[in-house]
Amino acid sequence: MQHGLSGTAGLGRSGTQSSDYREPESAPNPQKCLAFEPLNIANKESFGFLLTGGSLWTDGSVPPCTPTSAAHDGAPQLTQVTLVWQESKREDWLKFGRPVATRIVDRKQRIEGYAAGQVFGLVRWASNEYGTVRSTFDIVRAVEAHEPCVPVPQVNPGGELLLSLRGWPKVAQVFRLIDAIESAGIDPCDVAPDHWRHIHNRLAGRENPRDYSVARHRAWLLRKAFLP
Repeated sequence: MQHGLSGTAGLGRSGTQSSDYREPESAPNPQKCLAFEPLNIANKESFGFLLTGGSLWTDGSVPPCTPTSAAHDGAPQLTQVTLVWQESKREDWLKFGRPVATRIVDRKQRIEGYAAGQVFGLVRWASNEYGTVRSTFDIVRAVEAHEPCVPVPQVNPGGELLLSLRGWPKVAQVFRLIDAIESAGIDPCDVAPDHWRHIHNRLAGRENPRDYSVARHRAWLLRKAFLP
């Protein structure tokens, strides 16, 4: 897989070119050969957390500002997602998402901005001399300033957590489910939020999630049209 700056691939809506998902390779160290497997424990449900403060960002040319100053200036408040790419050490990328703003920090880091209501999938992977130490996948909905949200690493000020997984086997399983959704001609950004919650709960219970059909997606779009 060929990645651009901060590790985001240029092909495909989800940033992938193959359904044969393999965990990124750790940096080789011949002096360290201890096997290290990622923990594959399902996360707790993402409800009941308190709103946390943080920076918000307006566009690619303006430095971050506080939520209060953004509201006073009348600027749209965006959810900030920080992506870092250090090959074989720390690799972050967006599985899917349509950012409305992007700011390049340096050759290894960039920040993407998402408007309220947008959904994105954030992949975070890291390793040390022993092997993988982090392999996570979070699907997050950006929220309005007045909405409650949960803290999500590298997402500022947080968001509504629809799905959260730890461990490469489960992450790769969800990637294949996203592939099936895209094969049906559906953009993962537009999938019903309840479906991501369904996948999270099913995997936490060691059950197989239901497929997301075109009929299910059409029903969601009709329902969405009547939501405030």
